[in-house]
Amino acid sequence: MLPWKRVLRPLAALLLTAAVAVVPAATTAQAAEAAAAPSSGWNDYNCKPSAAHPRPVVLVHGTFANSVDNWLGLAPYLKDRGYCVFSLDYGQLPGVPFFHALGPIDKSAEQLSVYVDKVLAATGAAEADLVGHSQGGMMPRYYLKFLGGAGKVNALVGIAPNNHGTTLSGLTNLLPYFPGAEDLLSAATPALAQQVVGSDFMTKLNAGGDTVPGVRYTVIATKYDEVVTPWRTQFLTGPDVKNVLIQDLCAVDISEHALIGITDRIAFHEVANALDPAHARPTTCASVFS
Repeated sequence: MLPWKRVLRPLAALLLTAAVAVVPAATTAQAAEAAAAPSSGWNDYNCKPSAAHPRPVVLVHGTFANSVDNWLGLAPYLKDRGYCVFSLDYGQLPGVPFFHALGPIDKSAEQLSVYVDKVLAATGAAEADLVGHSQGGMMPRYYLKFLGGAGKVNALVGIAPNNHGTTLSGLTNLLPYFPGAEDLLSAATPALAQQVVGSDFMTKLNAGGDTVPGVRYTVIATKYDEVVTPWRTQFLTGPDVKNVLIQDLCAVDISEHALIGITDRIAFHEVANALDPAHARPTTCASVFS
């Protein structure tokens, strides 16, 4: 019998394939079209925040996504409500176009730091609000905790964020059975390896507590999440934290990991509430029409 290593490529390949299957990664042609699409008015560096919405909103995409395709739903939704909205690409790997957030997460956080400074300089605002999907809801916590971001950010809203590591519906439990798989995963796609439950990165990120003072945190999760599992690990503990299960607001909402960030207007409504809690309105199934 052939050794495990030759019977099946290291599990890294399996994990990568599974992640691509469940994360909203378009075909290369579709991704190219999305990246070239007009941004419906967001990323307008002439936009000046209003008195009603005094902080710019920076959207932080998830793993395998980019600054356009992840936000074709939420960016116009917020823009139509009077926000100055911006989105960045981060975590690019050499030779891999369109599909980002695969590089080391600490380096991605540095990219976010530079981008937030750029947005604040352009808008004249003292602080920004961050809204992220999946890795994009977790990676900013590194920026807030280790890179001085807490002084520049009012709120972080995470949609299905991988805050404490994922089992990827149990697939990561198979890693020890494939010699070399973890090393290959770390070398080829560092961000995937860092998001596995129990990784050194996750241990560092959550040591000493989930939150930092001065920032409001909101987590919006779905019980049908098949990527960040178990879904309850998305929730944060600490002061100024609001954890929301979308099915508690609308029991018939069956959005999973991808849809809750891309198309779910019930989740979008809760994002708007998190950005402007003083004028929050109850989120219900009817919020899909608001």
